Amino acid sequence: MPIIYLSPSTQENNLYVSGGSEEYWMNRLADAMVPYLDASGIRYVRNTPDMTASSSITASNRGNYDLHLALHSNAAPEGRYGEVRGVLVFYYPGSAKGRRAAEIMAENLKRIYPIPSLVRAEATTTIGEVRRVRAPSVFLELGYHDNPDDAAWVKSQLELIAQTLVGSLCQYFGIPFLTPVPERRGVVDVSWGSLNIRARPDRSAPILARAYDGARLTIINQWQGWYLVRFGDVTGYASGDYITLV
Repeated sequence: MPIIYLSPSTQENNLYVSGGSEEYWMNRLADAMVPYLDASGIRYVRNTPDMTASSSITASNRGNYDLHLALHSNAAPEGRYGEVRGVLVFYYPGSAKGRRAAEIMAENLKRIYPIPSLVRAEATTTIGEVRRVRAPSVFLELGYHDNPDDAAWVKSQLELIAQTLVGSLCQYFGIPFLTPVPERRGVVDVSWGSLNIRARPDRSAPILARAYDGARLTIINQWQGWYLVRFGDVTGYASGDYITLV
């Protein structure tokens, strides 16, 4: 299953016109994303508010991530405070994967942003969290925090934005977007050697692990005839035909 580096803003001095900071609201957004990441089987490592952009890049580059996702909001140039709106989704021009992820997110954000024509994906070489990270990267500027309407949109639509971003990640990784449900317990019930745990709910998907008859699993979610399960350190999909709930 995919793993991302989740990097909400650490810019505590970038203030929202209606209260709070960029750091605060982007961390609130990351908090809202976490239940959907867990429910959909996307693993993540997250920076902390005491970090900087530079230390977040260093931490990301120490790991082996499928995507680096930076959450930010924007500010207009001096002299135009409060006058600019829009969502920008940045990617590195030489990264085909980064561009594809950015374009998926931009298209989905158009569905929920009040002015869809002001949402666009754009290449950049000037942003460190795009240029300097090893993983494919997407850097989001979710509205302008000096604009009252954009600030209100972020604050009032945190849950919807979170769902849209995680849904976009699922689309990018080719896995189902699932909503949180209570975890259950299950036992592998096969008459042969083992049950395959796969990267996607597809019998041709890569095998991540094999669970032998009688092995205990944690069932995170369900999609059609498949269970999303946790088996030891592995999260993946297994056929529900061969798991008995306990």
